[in-house]
Amino acid sequence: MKRLQLLVISAMAFIVLGCSTSLDAYKNVEPHLKLEEFFNGELEAYGMVQDYSGEVIQRFKVDLVGTWEGNEGVLDETFYYADGSTQKRIWYLTKIAPDRYEGRASDVEGVAEGKVAGNTLNWTYVLNIELDGEPFSVKLDDWLYLVDKDNMINRTQMYKFGINVGEITLYIGKK
Repeated sequence: MKRLQLLVISAMAFIVLGCSTSLDAYKNVEPHLKLEEFFNGELEAYGMVQDYSGEVIQRFKVDLVGTWEGNEGVLDETFYYADGSTQKRIWYLTKIAPDRYEGRASDVEGVAEGKVAGNTLNWTYVLNIELDGEPFSVKLDDWLYLVDKDNMINRTQMYKFGINVGEITLYIGKK
């Protein structure tokens, strides 16, 4: 019986790992993404948040302004939610290598770490949000795909205790 359980668990792990997307799969996809170029100037975004079941629980628009000096950038975001609420987030970004970035924001625990390959950036970080009036932290696995020099699609999986609790889908475009 233990042997059968081990075989089933091994097969499931192989399937899950075999289906996961590797950032390296995008290394030759163009146009190549450089955050300091795309997130420079005025942008706008439209998105939605879905819960674990896929139900849309929030819709929003974002006005973004990005500025860069050398390897240091600031991304000033203002969120306008469908329920009438607003939120401000300011990212402080640093290019630490040709394909690596770090980001900090007041509602992010520690440092967001990102790596670029081709047209794609993968960020991972812990975001502190409010849920039903209580603080709640979620780990984000954030994938940004440059469509062309002016447009980007962002897909984010949210996790709590390793369990998928939701997803964010976002379109970002230059004004």
